[in-house]
Amino acid sequence: MASPSQDASTVLAPRPSAAPVVHEGAARAFLHVLTRFDSSKLSPYMALRNSIGVVLPLIVGFALDMPRGGVVVASGALNVAYSDGSDSYAQRAKRMLSSSALCALAVLLGALSGNHNVAAVIIATVWAFAAGMLVAAGTTAADLGVISLVTLLICAAQPLTAQQALISSGLALGGGLLQTALSVALWPVQRYEPERRALANFFLELARATEQPLSATSAPPVTAHSTQAQEALSGLDRETSIEAVRYRALLSQAERIRLSLLMLSRLHLRMQRESPAYSGVQILGDYLKKAAQVLQVLSNSLISGTPAEACKEVLAACETLTLRLRQEADGLPTSFLAAVTRDARFQMDALNGQLRAAVDLTANATPAGQAAFAKQEAKQPWSLRFSGLLATLSANLNLQSSVLRHAVRLAVMVAIGNGLERAFYWHRSYWLPMTIALVLKPEFTTTFSRGLLRIAGTIVGLFLATALFRFLPDSATVQIVLIFVFTLLLRWVGPANYGIFAVAISALVVLLIAITGVSPKEVIWARGINTAAGGALALLAYWIWPTWERTQVSDRIAEMVDAYRVYFHSLAEAYVRNETRSARELDRLRLRARLARTNLEASIDRLGAEPGTTTEQMNHLNALLASSHRFVHAVMALDAAWLNTSAVPARTAFGAFTADVEKTLELLAAALRGKHVHLNEFPDLREDYHVLVQSGDPKIERYALVNVEADRIVNSLNTLREQVMDVVRAKNAA
Repeated sequence: MASPSQDASTVLAPRPSAAPVVHEGAARAFLHVLTRFDSSKLSPYMALRNSIGVVLPLIVGFALDMPRGGVVVASGALNVAYSDGSDSYAQRAKRMLSSSALCALAVLLGALSGNHNVAAVIIATVWAFAAGMLVAAGTTAADLGVISLVTLLICAAQPLTAQQALISSGLALGGGLLQTALSVALWPVQRYEPERRALANFFLELARATEQPLSATSAPPVTAHSTQAQEALSGLDRETSIEAVRYRALLSQAERIRLSLLMLSRLHLRMQRESPAYSGVQILGDYLKKAAQVLQVLSNSLISGTPAEACKEVLAACETLTLRLRQEADGLPTSFLAAVTRDARFQMDALNGQLRAAVDLTANATPAGQAAFAKQEAKQPWSLRFSGLLATLSANLNLQSSVLRHAVRLAVMVAIGNGLERAFYWHRSYWLPMTIALVLKPEFTTTFSRGLLRIAGTIVGLFLATALFRFLPDSATVQIVLIFVFTLLLRWVGPANYGIFAVAISALVVLLIAITGVSPKEVIWARGINTAAGGALALLAYWIWPTWERTQVSDRIAEMVDAYRVYFHSLAEAYVRNETRSARELDRLRLRARLARTNLEASIDRLGAEPGTTTEQMNHLNALLASSHRFVHAVMALDAAWLNTSAVPARTAFGAFTADVEKTLELLAAALRGKHVHLNEFPDLREDYHVLVQSGDPKIERYALVNVEADRIVNSLNTLREQVMDVVRAKNAA
């Protein structure tokens, strides 16, 4: 059954016009990628503490007349610095400790295998494959994999005895632990504070606008705060953490709430004009006041970081007022006032779901909520954890996965580079496989731009470091100061542009080698030649087996939606039939859905690096992804509870609800694949939900759980429907 409110919202709610697509020339677009400077990645405080962590061991090493030991500790600190961040102390410490242990293991294995060519190549190849697979776990895990791989390759070029290898590994671990201690102890930074404050201001202004009478001639309310929130969250475009997804989902809900409130305010005006004495006018007015209270509490919760407990009673009052208006609408004869009342009731039902979703997301965004969510996730089997590493890697172990293709490319090319190095024993030839590891990325544009920037940056960095040695006094103090400066530049400005990163890291490596007594003149040409060769091999690998993004995103979204539909269908069938023997089939379908999701996440990430991709496009896709995450979270919650709740007969309304959910997903996939789908073809999921919660005893555990997750499913799919239709409109306009 189509919802009348869908047609009303289409007419009354202003749709953003599709922005014209600007087609750049290929050369100009690629030049833009090369010269891109992302100021949002500048982090001076973090760079300062990382630089201190690298320089302190050098100072101590010289003071104890052990410069080589100081360099090993400093190298460990530098490697672990790449896993530093500004998130919560517990998460940061856990990640950096893991990085410290992994890099220490890389030092140990590299130093022990250095004298055994076959073993060294095999270990490096396996490590490279694992590093490539870590792309599926997010940017931080991928960076950790690459840095540990580089550490392994460097240490394998300097074989040591077992005792020396253990000492070096311990020193590198000490450097990592020092960097971790500095990160946790200095400059506390609350991550996502700007985003939280922008969202809080958005909700606060929505509350204020809701309490004020709407003028028919005024502009849509809260436009400026909506824009500010969009800008504040634009920096999360490339983040795949649960926290970033929550904030993007909150922004999507805030935008939907804004449109629903605009609709309800206009319908309130129409009721007043048609019949000022009509009781529905008072009911809707009271409802808007209650909605404003919820928004006010949400704003306070985002600012204070405390759960929005006060929302429960107010939301219950909103439900009561909605039921009263439903009864008023049922008692009216056919008339314009009756049509307006029914539209208002549909919008109130939708807004109730949106407010519940916002309350749920806000609760999980507070420190207490994040801890509770993490605790709940830890209780689930690894296969049912949304962001579980083992389940994600398992889902990507097939050639349909872009992650596996990248892992194979990286492993093969590192093996070739390592084999060439050990076959010909070129001077400083370990830079060849090291460059392959640093340059080769999952997407072509980043690989090609990194290849060129790496080669150019390396040459500039080598000449710069050599010139500094020539013209500055040759003393340990000067060398340590230069290392501090280049580390600061590397960690502060390097993330904003890879060319600057390449210059800084090249100069820094020369300085670290020189401090052990090796002249820069001995390394400059060898490093330049091997870097160029490694970059060329990385580009060759991508030319032989490319992964082109371009127009694949819509198909990837459709594939994910299809996978979610099949997974949901199987789960619903298991609920209806009370079957436990389908658990293995559910595991298979869940893995398939996870693969589709990680493929889409990787696709969106690669799209963000391609020339011509706008911030607006990335915002739309990330908002869509956040809504899909919310849907599958609800489905997985049902999956997890299936084995933990007593079996009861399925309600008749549940069958109608699941059928309409599947139809919605089917229509979304069809629209993404180019089929012309009208809004009135979509079923009214909110009405299905209302019928569902009115059926069965809500005190029965399984019914109660299904009611809660059905609400989330309806909210997420209604949001997803709007976002998919926007993507389709933009695609057609192009």
